[in-house]
Amino acid sequence: MNLRLLPGFFCLVLAAGCAVGPAFKSPDPHPPAAFRGAEGAGTNSLGDLPWWALFQDPALQVLIRSALTNNYDLRVAAARVEESRALLAQSRSVFYPQVTYQGSSGAAKNVVGGVPYDIGGGAGKGNDLAGSVSWEIDFWGRIRRLNESARAQYLATGEARRDVTISLVSGVAQSYFQLLALDDELVIAEDATNSFAQSLKLFNQRLQGGVSSRLETAAAEAAMASAAAAIPELRRQIVLQENQLRVLLGLNPGPVPRRPLALREQTLPEVPPGLPSALLERRPDIRRATQLMRAANAQVGLATANFYPHITLTGLFGEVSSELVPFTSGAVSAWALAGNLAGPVFQGGLLRAQLRQARAAWDEARLQYYSTVLNAFREVSDALVSCQELARERREQGRAVAAYQEAVQVANQRYHAGRANYYELLQEQQQLFPAQTALTQTLLNQLLSTVQLYKALGGGWNTASR
Repeated sequence: MNLRLLPGFFCLVLAAGCAVGPAFKSPDPHPPAAFRGAEGAGTNSLGDLPWWALFQDPALQVLIRSALTNNYDLRVAAARVEESRALLAQSRSVFYPQVTYQGSSGAAKNVVGGVPYDIGGGAGKGNDLAGSVSWEIDFWGRIRRLNESARAQYLATGEARRDVTISLVSGVAQSYFQLLALDDELVIAEDATNSFAQSLKLFNQRLQGGVSSRLETAAAEAAMASAAAAIPELRRQIVLQENQLRVLLGLNPGPVPRRPLALREQTLPEVPPGLPSALLERRPDIRRATQLMRAANAQVGLATANFYPHITLTGLFGEVSSELVPFTSGAVSAWALAGNLAGPVFQGGLLRAQLRQARAAWDEARLQYYSTVLNAFREVSDALVSCQELARERREQGRAVAAYQEAVQVANQRYHAGRANYYELLQEQQQLFPAQTALTQTLLNQLLSTVQLYKALGGGWNTASR
């Protein structure tokens, strides 16, 4: 064979090479036409909004920006992305020829191959310096599959980082709203305590004047004490909630700045969910599951390629000298070219077991993808229904509070006019304050369900500034 045809032959081999194993195809999860619980199937989605457009409270925006900068979970996720990027670069390096060098210098007597042996000769000395090149021809696509898997793993870590970002933004918002709700409940408890204290003061005055009984003062004192007993527990919960929020910010435990009664100032946006098909492109956990499927599919191809021989080209060129002098004086050239072929013959079923393992891992990744998609649809539907029903509950709860406030006012007027006893007033007061607390909880749940819907729709990952 003419040696001049060898380069063309190897180019033909490389061009004809193909990656063994199945080609990856994105699965079809068969999304529904619309989310269950959605009023319509519009294309606009709450998940398309950046987080600062949804959360317009200035104090909350400051907290979220601080969390995106300092939160340790997010920084760990970023470090994992860089680690995966480095692993991808390592896998790409195998595409290129590997160039190394080696050299030695020394003297020996009666030594053959590094082992003492009497050859009856005198001492000899010499040195050598050579460079070598080794390049594996990716005829079966083993290296390409390895790189494909590494690239998919890298993209999966990027999606995992986005998922952490979404969870962080949502977590900060939820903790902030819960803190505001505790502030509101504390104000309600303090107002209730003051109201019962004023009644107790009035009844004590009436008792001293002989126009009231000890029964009324005891009942008023019990009501005041019951309301006051809730205050220390609410203060304790506020401190715990502040500490939890500070941890999300990557800061030591401490107070969280906020405006008084800020919960009642929160606005709720419209909640169009958009199309379910768009959810598959927006949610990072679904995108991550897709990349993990791609990586598992590449591993099947890699396990298949291991059945085929590895073809490697090697070359060496250097200088050899018998004296410890520069190679330009008395040195002898040394070179070598070789093609290496290595492949399995019998390994006790190892390669078949590895292929079965890779296929089982592919099935696992595929099923995990379908499970992730199904859970995403459920989360969106649950959040949509919660937003709708909690809005109705808040309206009715607001009506109840307004009615109780009017009842307390009327009962108070009747009592001062002598047309009603204290128990009528006490009964209305004892119903008003729990109703106010229930209204606060309903508003909180409505805010939390909106945040949950935003998270379920894959919103909040865009961290760019306005």
